[in-house]
Amino acid sequence: MSNRGRALLSVFDKTGIIEFATGLDKLGFELLSTGGTARLLRQAGLEVTDVSEVTGHPECFDGRVKSLHPAIHAPLLARLEREDDTKELADMGYFPIQVVAVNLYDFASAAAQRPPLDDPALLEMVDIGGPTLVRASAKNHTHVIIVSNPTSYPEILSAIERAGSAEAVGLELRQQLALTAFEHTAAYDCAITDELCQRWIGPPAEPDDVTEQAARFPEQLLVSAKRHHLLRYGENSHQAAALFIEPSASAAESPATLVTAEVEGGKVMSYNNYADADACLRLCRALSSDEWPTTPHACVILKHNNPCGAALGATQIEAFEAALACDTESAFGSIICFNRQLDLVTAQALVPLFIEVLIAPAYNAEAKKVVMEKKKRRILTLSSPDGRLEFQPRAVVRKQIDGGWLVQTEEPPVIDWEKAKVVTEAKPSEAEIASMKFGARVCEQVKSNAIVLVKGTRTVGIGPGQTSRVEAVRTAIRRAGDEAQGSILVSDAFFPFKDGIEQAAEGGVVAIVQPGGSIRDGEVIEEANARGITMLFTGHRLFRH
Repeated sequence: MSNRGRALLSVFDKTGIIEFATGLDKLGFELLSTGGTARLLRQAGLEVTDVSEVTGHPECFDGRVKSLHPAIHAPLLARLEREDDTKELADMGYFPIQVVAVNLYDFASAAAQRPPLDDPALLEMVDIGGPTLVRASAKNHTHVIIVSNPTSYPEILSAIERAGSAEAVGLELRQQLALTAFEHTAAYDCAITDELCQRWIGPPAEPDDVTEQAARFPEQLLVSAKRHHLLRYGENSHQAAALFIEPSASAAESPATLVTAEVEGGKVMSYNNYADADACLRLCRALSSDEWPTTPHACVILKHNNPCGAALGATQIEAFEAALACDTESAFGSIICFNRQLDLVTAQALVPLFIEVLIAPAYNAEAKKVVMEKKKRRILTLSSPDGRLEFQPRAVVRKQIDGGWLVQTEEPPVIDWEKAKVVTEAKPSEAEIASMKFGARVCEQVKSNAIVLVKGTRTVGIGPGQTSRVEAVRTAIRRAGDEAQGSILVSDAFFPFKDGIEQAAEGGVVAIVQPGGSIRDGEVIEEANARGITMLFTGHRLFRH
């Protein structure tokens, strides 16, 4: 055995490992390595000692067991400031290991593969020896420099060279590296648990069985995400902010998400830009359903987390013009999302508008040139194999509160329109039912209390985020103006008093769809009958707080 300094190198991500090993070799380190890393270093002309030579035990089970041996872990865990540990290590004939470079199998990419890997193949991507090496080294970071991120290699080489030896490298850097290492293994465990929870517990059950849904939530809520980049500030300039990305979204095989979307033009995205873009994208995806085959184009215009216009159209320009007409004033400085490739005609119509962010799955080359002529305009591309945003019916969302988290499923309401109850003398037509379906899908994404007025498959007035339902009605009617005449009103919850119906009738509403369930439903129905309004109860509340 050598009495030189020792470095153990065993990495899945081999970015920069040859350069790092070469630097360590020049600094006089003996290089210990395993498997593919050892082969790569030898091919680069470096002298490498196999871990099996140190342990005196061959690798076994196709490399499943390599480094799990006292000859490796005793040097990593020895408390060299203690004479008894130092003596015991020497008595066993083991030499200290000062530097460890280990990163783990890419489980997230394996889990994201489509078609999915079967369980045995996926479980082969669960690293065992790697996390043990990382955690042991991080635990004993006062004596072992642990590097789990290849971007740190140059800094470590410089630190060792400046200090004169690995042992002399300062505590601050060691602590930073140890923290990164613990984050690395924690995120890895979260990714494994999340994927196996999805596979073995499964997604929540049918939407109407909420008890079974809740029972399928994991016992432990594990949240892991990597810092993508710092943001200029948060909601306001005095708040710090950063953007984090989940392992499943960062995997190469994963479909594009808002966080991984290509961003071009203008300033970097802000906290508020991302928050609004998320809400806009969510509604646009909810409208990207096969329920409306004759109007496949969706456009959503959103401001301050609430849509100010949404529409479906046979063409993209038709959808855009209808969404814009709902509230041209609020569209200034808005987020706009299309569910299909942006075409040239629509791009030309966008030119006069001030747009904070434009989102689409793709852009016609000429259309992209047109919309990016304004240097401050940001465009986001969420690439999709078929060139359209996908309808995403189910998700689990988390919200942090004081001392804990709220977790719930989120999906557009599954309303059985055949069983929805018409409670008035006037009955809705098929066209009105179709408008109600569209309106309900939009209303689900509007902050409560929410009222949405629709005609066909376009919004004409939206009353979002009011503390009074009747005030939400007034707001929607005021914004709709003349378009309120003959419109259909969608309410996210029941009307507690008949005053909302009175306001709707005076504004020109001809039909109402709401969940029902108020103790004053009788009074509300009576008022609707007196006004000649059609009313339908769905039994589904659509609150969004």
